[in-house]
This record gives sequence, structure tokens and C-alpha cells, in this order.
Amino acid sequence: MISSMANPAVKALVRLQKQAKERRRQELFIVEGIRGVGEAPEERIERIYVSESFLSQISAENPSVGQTGTDQGNDTAELLAGRDYEILSDSVFSHVSDTQTPQGIMAVVRMRKCLVEEIFSGDNGLWLVLENIQDPGNLGTMFRTAEGAGVSGIIMDGSTVDVYNPKTVRSTMGSIFRVPFMITEDLPATVDEMNTWWGITTYAACAGAALSYSAADFTRSSAFLIGNEGNGLTQEIQAKADKKIFIPMRGALESLNASMAAGILMYEADRQRRCGG
Repeated sequence: MISSMANPAVKALVRLQKQAKERRRQELFIVEGIRGVGEAPEERIERIYVSESFLSQISAENPSVGQTGTDQGNDTAELLAGRDYEILSDSVFSHVSDTQTPQGIMAVVRMRKCLVEEIFSGDNGLWLVLENIQDPGNLGTMFRTAEGAGVSGIIMDGSTVDVYNPKTVRSTMGSIFRVPFMITEDLPATVDEMNTWWGITTYAACAGAALSYSAADFTRSSAFLIGNEGNGLTQEIQAKADKKIFIPMRGALESLNASMAAGILMYEADRQRRCGG
């Protein structure tokens, strides 16, 4: 059992939690919690860490769980069955965890690499294109909503918050493992390619647009362009879009939360496709 904050493995875990640069360098990130670890693809899990109290609890419920770092149980200890894992003292686990009330289990996972062809495969797909989204919770919610609405893939620019930020990962509720996504360093060029190469109609969500989202036709290959929470899409990206759309609002509101707006658009597209327009 690791009980020292100075242990090299502990320091490495802290760096992965706190530093996007380190995550990118190693192409690794951390997922926490029973659900998170359970939904991570087994072939991408590098190492599992459990707290002393977590292991004690499942050992009490499953006597076949050993204390040597290998579990042969298969009941309530299903997450650890047949896997090697490292035990951390409760204090060390809390030190490493990004949550205030850790569940006692986390995994180091290899990042997913999606090919462009995988992102844009299929006919009449639906995509979400994000520019400079800064709130990890917003990004995670967009992933979760995108999965529910049947989105084909998510494209993010380099200024968008790190998708592997611990708060983003938690907010996706596992969707990060199922929704294809890519990060582009040249968003304008990518939007151009979506139209000219992949035949996707791009819709910029922006104030002052003349076309209401409910009057647009999203039944064919479509992509929604969503901008920064405070400033919206840049003029450059707006100019790249095939069409500009708006979401009508009552009262004195000037804009909606970015993830809310994205959700409305994605589910309108899903409704049109299910209902035939």
C-alpha cells in the first residue's frame, strides 16, 4: 500500500490531474468513481488505484478479494475482478482525487485517437463544432447531450477547454468513451472541409441571424457551430458557416447557456430525423 505523498506514483497522478500539458505529453488521463472506471474501455486502462477503505469494504462483502493487489472475486468487486490494482491510503487517495468526496477508485486511461474518417463516416450525420468553450461542465454536458441526441462526432478548436480536464470527464458521465471527437488547430479550415469535402451543411448559432432554428432543415448532414459562453462565435467562423440560425427567447435575455443552446439544436435535429422533418 502506498502511504506517502512523496511516492513517485502519487506525484505522477497529481500531475495528470492538474496539468493538461502533462496529460497531452503522456497521452493519459484519469477517470474517477465506480461508474467512470466501469465505463472506461478495458483495453485502454493502464492502471487502477483504490483507497484502503474502498478495498476494505468490498473485501468484507467479497471474502475472495485479496490484499495483494490482485482480485479473484466477481460479485460486488466486479470492477477489480482479474485486474491488477494499486492500493493507496485514504489520505493519499484524497490528496490525489479531484473530488471532495472520492468514491475510492480511479483509473489511468489512454487517450482516444479518432481518425478524421471515423468522425465523418456515415450518411446524413450530425456534428457539433465548438469554438473556445471554456467551462469544463459545459463541455461535459455537451458530450452527454450529444450522445443522447445521436450526434456523429464533436469537433473542438485548440482554445476549447481540455476535454480530459477531470471536471469535463466527470460531466460527460461516460460519453467521452462513446462519442467520437477530434481537436483541430485550424477550425476555419476544418469548417471549410466539412462543407466542400464531406458535404455537410454548417449552421452558426448566433444573435442577429434571420433564420429561426425551428425553420431550418436538419434532416441531411448538418453541423452546429457553437461559440464561447460569453462572446459567441468569432466573426471568422460565422462567415464560414453556410447558414446562421437563432433560438427565439422571451423576456430580456440576450443569450442562452452554450450547452443549453447546443442541446436545443441537437434535439431539434434528432426530432426532425425521427419524425421525418
